[in-house]
Amino acid sequence: MTGFFYDNERRRATSALEALRLYQAAEAAMRRRTRESMSMGENELLVIRQLLRAQSRNLQVKPGDVAKYLGISTASTTSLLDRLESAGYLRRVPHPSDRRSVYLEPTERADEEVRATLSAMHDRMHQVADETSPEATAAVIDFLSRMQDAVDSVEPAPTLQRERGSASAV
Repeated sequence: MTGFFYDNERRRATSALEALRLYQAAEAAMRRRTRESMSMGENELLVIRQLLRAQSRNLQVKPGDVAKYLGISTASTTSLLDRLESAGYLRRVPHPSDRRSVYLEPTERADEEVRATLSAMHDRMHQVADETSPEATAAVIDFLSRMQDAVDSVEPAPTLQRERGSASAV
């Protein structure tokens, strides 16, 4: 066996998957550095980015949308939004026709800090993409789309259920 899980007959595929893993690791490290520089947790930064994307598309985000996006409870969402609002990164805007509901908007501070922190990285990524041939770009898009489909279709592995009071698994 060579590579991570693969034999010599899959060298090209193994090389592509290893390059993808290395990119994912580099991106995860960049996100960690970004969170640290902005003194935010992962969910805080994800919410800010969600709100900025929605704003750029003229979409409105409600607290329930954030809970669904992050996969967290409404209580955790409220606490998270309270922290971001207190820090000046978002504001709650009353719904025009339902006074029980609010929309979330990123503040100018959120936009400025994210741009200051991420603009250099985005510029470098755009430069690499701009320098890539149309044929290679199409191949990358196709590859990543098919990888996304492959990952999205994976079901969680079944877990061993232990009988009540028993320390051994079947």
